[in-house]
Amino acid sequence: MSFTLIIVIVTVLVSLGAFNNATLMDKLLLWPRRMDSPSEYHRFLTSGFIHADYMHLFFNMFTLYMFGTHVETFFAMIGKPYLFPVLYLAGIIASSLPPYAKHKNDSYYRALGASGGVASVLFSAIYFAPWTKIILIIIPMPGIIFAIAYLAYSAYMDKKGNDNIGHGAHFWGAVFGFVFTFLFDPTHGRIFLEQIMNPTF
Repeated sequence: MSFTLIIVIVTVLVSLGAFNNATLMDKLLLWPRRMDSPSEYHRFLTSGFIHADYMHLFFNMFTLYMFGTHVETFFAMIGKPYLFPVLYLAGIIASSLPPYAKHKNDSYYRALGASGGVASVLFSAIYFAPWTKIILIIIPMPGIIFAIAYLAYSAYMDKKGNDNIGHGAHFWGAVFGFVFTFLFDPTHGRIFLEQIMNPTF
């Protein structure tokens, strides 16, 4: 069984459990004001295994499955298949840190969802294959173009801050995924640049 499928199954089970158990939900979500001691730091990771509703869960898991299988294959090709779960789990944590710092004294702020980890996987996939088509709603576009638009939109919406979506987590998860993949496969950086310079549509 692939790492991607294992993560999807575990996330679905935990999320479904939390849908019907408010106490469990409160114990797992990212709640900066409650995180004054190391015993609460598990929230940096566990918040990525719970979701607000079924649509939130479906969208994240569908995206993870679609791109995760490809990223697993890429890591296997360079002889480092174990890096996939590290990328995903570390991506959840890394994407949680900036919102935590920003809202540390905000008693009302709470966050949940796998979006940061999913963004890490998505941008890892774009690193390996920057010109692969990604469909945004119904519009297909090269991954590298999508990446630029995604980062710009996430940064803008995070600064605007007038909705209930963790755009900051999306932004930093994406950045983390790209940097992580480069650091663990630096020789591929040359291939990435060559691919950028030689578009394939």
